Amino acid sequence: MPRLLSLAAASLITLVVSAADVPTVTVTKVACVGDSITQGSGTKGKGMPYPDQLQALLGDKFKVGNFGVSGRTLLKKGDFPYTKEKRYQDALTFAPNVVVIMLGTNDTKPQNWKHEGDFEADYKDLVKSFQKLATKPKVFLCRPVPVPGTGNYGINEANVQKEIPRIDALAKELGCDVIDMHAALEAHPEMLPDRVHPNNEGAAEMAKAAAKVIASK
Repeated sequence: MPRLLSLAAASLITLVVSAADVPTVTVTKVACVGDSITQGSGTKGKGMPYPDQLQALLGDKFKVGNFGVSGRTLLKKGDFPYTKEKRYQDALTFAPNVVVIMLGTNDTKPQNWKHEGDFEADYKDLVKSFQKLATKPKVFLCRPVPVPGTGNYGINEANVQKEIPRIDALAKELGCDVIDMHAALEAHPEMLPDRVHPNNEGAAEMAKAAAKVIASK
């Protein structure tokens, strides 16, 4: 009996040591925050929105969550503010390690841009709401995608151009990095067939731009 007990104890010790030798796999959680472009309007087929394609590029050490909501604005006085959405709360409770924010496209609409004076303050509030999470995520601000020609739905390139320097300045002030989604698609208007929403190929270019910046940090 003592011999059996000794063998059992030895086996248990071996199991404990073996378990300790197994490396812990840390998964980096990435929250993609945005409007219909993030949600995937304009793409066709499963796995085509840019966050899904970003997941494929980053691999299994990352978990990418899509928290895009169609038609939503950064501006709190906009017609459909993102921060009033449940998906915003979901993004916070996701406890991300990385946050990618791409808002501003719907803010260019005339009924929303009349509140442009609040753009910086509202953007700061959104960024800080993530920065104060216990996970202390790295936050990336995106320059919005280009709006070819006359745009659509009231969305226009003229106001996108006004947003870009403000986003760049906010990123510097808040210690964030910039992902240039505008440059990623600027030479490819054919990838924005409705002059607002990237198609599958456009979403792929966005995913590449995001993956390159995230992987370098």
